[in-house]
Amino acid sequence: MYHRLIADHLAEILEMARSRILRPRDLREMKAPRRALTDLVRSGELLRTGRGLYMAPALELSAHHSLAEVSKRWPQAVICLLSALQFHELTLELPAEVWIAVPRGFTPRAKDLRPRIVQVSAETFSEGIGTHLIEGVPVRIYSPARTVADCFKFRSQVGVSVAYEALRNAWVQRRASADELVHFAKLCRVFNVMRPYFETLA
Repeated sequence: MYHRLIADHLAEILEMARSRILRPRDLREMKAPRRALTDLVRSGELLRTGRGLYMAPALELSAHHSLAEVSKRWPQAVICLLSALQFHELTLELPAEVWIAVPRGFTPRAKDLRPRIVQVSAETFSEGIGTHLIEGVPVRIYSPARTVADCFKFRSQVGVSVAYEALRNAWVQRRASADELVHFAKLCRVFNVMRPYFETLA
């Protein structure tokens, strides 16, 4: 039975792995056994990049591969702060970790992936999310305007200079309008903190 399933689904599994990162749950619809992934790794036709994460050796990795990996593991999380700034090209900083926002009270756990976790209130968590397809994985990332406001909110973690750089770049590059910046500054309760910096640009 197992060998027949492998014969039926091997090509489909490998085709999926050539376009995106796989998790065992992705095999449920085709009713293929999880052992298929293990056997494909053993034969060298798949690579195991992390716990429960698989890809074909031929899959072309993007500059944002780490964002895809983290989002595949925790699809409910949102890429934020330094990682969102880097994605939107609003900073020259190259974060050593993937920064993710999660609802307050939720703590992602994994031994192999160690993202930088920021807990956000339920009232503001869902505001300003955009979904981007990276290596076939839907990746939720806060918008430029939301990210700028977050940088001021969490300035003790990212630094005021980084927050101001993000604000200046978002404004100069026209990645965020004045209305958007004000909206998210008020949402994140940092309008009074941001206003003096914004007035130097406006």
